[in-house]
Amino acid sequence: MMQRKGAVKSSPGVRGLEGAEAPRAFVPPVGVGASRVVPTPGVVPRIEMNQGEPEHRHFPRANLATHFDLWVDDEAGGRRFSANLVSINVSVSGAFLASTFFLPMGTVVRARFALEEGAAPVETRAEIVREERGPEEEGKSGFALRFLDFSGQTEVALARLFLGARLRAFTEDYLKSARARSLPNELERVIDVMAAWELLKATTPGDPWRGE
Repeated sequence: MMQRKGAVKSSPGVRGLEGAEAPRAFVPPVGVGASRVVPTPGVVPRIEMNQGEPEHRHFPRANLATHFDLWVDDEAGGRRFSANLVSINVSVSGAFLASTFFLPMGTVVRARFALEEGAAPVETRAEIVREERGPEEEGKSGFALRFLDFSGQTEVALARLFLGARLRAFTEDYLKSARARSLPNELERVIDVMAAWELLKATTPGDPWRGE
């Protein structure tokens, strides 16, 4: 039997997380709310700075709709809760997920999500830190996750979402320089590019996370 998105899995041997509220049928966010632009899958995400969201205030966020697999393991290594939700936005330190059910604040979950089709998934442990219970048709019903740690350095994929285009342009340009061509091997060129990037950040005003 196919699991409904946003629902607590109710297969034999799997039970809902204690304290979770009974889910309503999940309705993906549509339209534009008064304070949030709902992202469209497949569209290049819009990067913006966070305003007043303590779980990831220091990093920009991407308005990005992607599927999050969430679960909580039991003591035997099985799953006592699982769900599939869609993100409204994602940052290096957290995400906001559209949802019509809610878990207790402070619940720690495992999460897996991909930033683009076919990409290796990001795997993280996260804590529920905030919830909104506004109109679901305006994309205001859901909860925020704060990422606690990652598996297998998959957080690098998150960093590339914000820095990848600028790093690629900077690296391609720098590798054309006489200095880069004079270096003896690839490792030395990588170190040189990293040093040049750090020097650029230290001597140029602007925020590299936003491409400024």
